Amino acid sequence: MVTIERIQTGMRIERSTLKVLKALAEYLDMPLGELVEGIVLHAFEGKTAFGAETLGKIGQLKAVYDLHLGAEDAHTLIEGS
Repeated sequence: MVTIERIQTGMRIERSTLKVLKALAEYLDMPLGELVEGIVLHAFEGKTAFGAETLGKIGQLKAVYDLHLGAEDAHTLIEGS
């Protein structure tokens, strides 16, 4: 185990993406911040954070919450007014 210090932060994120993340955190029975933290730590090492079963669930949640964004969209998003 590694002892860490977490801090509260605010961040802006696309609405449907946040809905999927919140639903996934609920499905995995973990806090949203810890889910995001895990995803980031995996990404920093070029690894996937999820196995096939969880990726299937993410696909279902994306359909439910109408999330059509993909990795290819990450650098082309423009915020509306």
